[in-house]
Amino acid sequence: MDFPIETGPFQPTWDSIAANYPTNDPAWLREAKFGIWVHFGPQAAGQSGDWYARKMYIENDTWGAPAYANHIRDFGHPSVAGYKDILHTWNPSALDPAALTKTYHDAGARFLLVQGVHHDEYDNWDSRYQQWNSVYLSPHRDLLSEWKTAVRAQGMHYGVTFHHEYSWWWFQSAFRADVTNNQGKLGVPYDGAQISLATGVGQWWEGLDPRMLYGINLREYIGVYNGIDSMNTTIPQGIFSNHLDYAHWYVTWWALRIMDVIENYDPDFIYTDGDSTQPFSGIKSGTGYKADGIQRVLAHYFNRTLERRGSVDTFGIVKFHGPNKGIVTTLENEYPAAVKTDQPWIGEVPVGDWFYDTGFSYDPGMVIRYLLECVSRDGAAAICVALKPDGSLDPGSVTQLQAIGDWMTINSAGIYGSHAWTKYGEGTHTQPTGELSSTQASASFDTGDFRFTVGKDGFLYAYCLKVPAAGAKITITSLGTNQTALGGLIQSVSLLGSSATLVWSQTATGLSITCPASMPFQTAVGFKIGPANLAKPAAH
Repeated sequence: MDFPIETGPFQPTWDSIAANYPTNDPAWLREAKFGIWVHFGPQAAGQSGDWYARKMYIENDTWGAPAYANHIRDFGHPSVAGYKDILHTWNPSALDPAALTKTYHDAGARFLLVQGVHHDEYDNWDSRYQQWNSVYLSPHRDLLSEWKTAVRAQGMHYGVTFHHEYSWWWFQSAFRADVTNNQGKLGVPYDGAQISLATGVGQWWEGLDPRMLYGINLREYIGVYNGIDSMNTTIPQGIFSNHLDYAHWYVTWWALRIMDVIENYDPDFIYTDGDSTQPFSGIKSGTGYKADGIQRVLAHYFNRTLERRGSVDTFGIVKFHGPNKGIVTTLENEYPAAVKTDQPWIGEVPVGDWFYDTGFSYDPGMVIRYLLECVSRDGAAAICVALKPDGSLDPGSVTQLQAIGDWMTINSAGIYGSHAWTKYGEGTHTQPTGELSSTQASASFDTGDFRFTVGKDGFLYAYCLKVPAAGAKITITSLGTNQTALGGLIQSVSLLGSSATLVWSQTATGLSITCPASMPFQTAVGFKIGPANLAKPAAH
């Protein structure tokens, strides 16, 4: 690519980024460990979960039909009331980033992921390069600025997420026509296929180019027409051969919007969403054009950070990218099978779905267990708690976050700043992967299930994933004297949140602990085991 970037030691190659980036392990992320994912924008208006803007145009597919039906019910037929019209009326009047950020901080979170732009091309900031944004359109607010101010006031870190890598074809469903004769509109094209800059004259959206929202019609390609109206996003490699100029323009536009945020909002990290090893890799959903757009953006970002802050303490999250200094990766709806120290990573998962819908489970235990599954494997965790269309938390989410905060107040000594031990845990049960729902809420654990961390104080922490009964005797087999991972004999054991003196013994086959007469805890209990430096962190 040829768009200009900030000069400095970082050149737009992976080798240069790795050679100049100062650390393999961003210090503030290691300390923070727990974050909240603010996955919020106009698609919340549909109350239909993730990808609403795409699904609302898919009436004859079981994947899209619920969102389509909700849109018909609440807004009308997509040939008349399309997604552009959602952008005209959406008004998150109850959105209060300052109050929400305090709520998240009280829940134990120390960083936020704030959505900059989702696949719907709507920028949640005063965007220089995209008029379909939150300042020019409803709600006429610079949402990123509000979040930045709130985060800095709480002494937290934040990053901005960008999901517009494959938005150049994501809205192809808006170029369809009704095939079910809903409201007598058989064959009537949806608004993406009807409107243009010229047809906007005299309309509320006059002067706004629909191509900057919906993209252009690419349905001439068989892979697009048949493959990505549903959830499948893997389209044939190289099929956009007739639109290479458009692809080059799009990658440039994609990059300039990210650099606009870097310049004006100074985030602590940036996040790019996709399903290949880098944006525009030429494969999977980034097919059609292979470019070094992300390398140029990151080189610009780090050079700009160095100039602005004097040192580089920012990083890039690039989904599915392999180990490379300066890059953090994420694992969506899952966590590694074992301790993962080859690169810094964040487990990310929504409670229910990424955008608001009804029928979510609000069990705090499944969030706490997901956090422990990640931290014990040397990662961080970011939980999406979907906001309602008006920007408020529903009562279930409020109660859930309060309960998580209560747990973190007692147990965070083994979370913040921690490292994984040589093994993540023991026992026969793990939290099911997937979005946090009733499946995760009802998962069974017993008092033989433990997760381990090495705290920044050097002590070993063992979290039992089921609260034992008062007076119960539990055994941690990984902590026997016959285990070579310990550097010596255990000298102290205490229960986080309890002042009781514990009865315990260490034998060749394990550490046995008798719980105190009072066990008023939820979800999991943590034991602090000493002396300091008894257990060495896993090698990085």
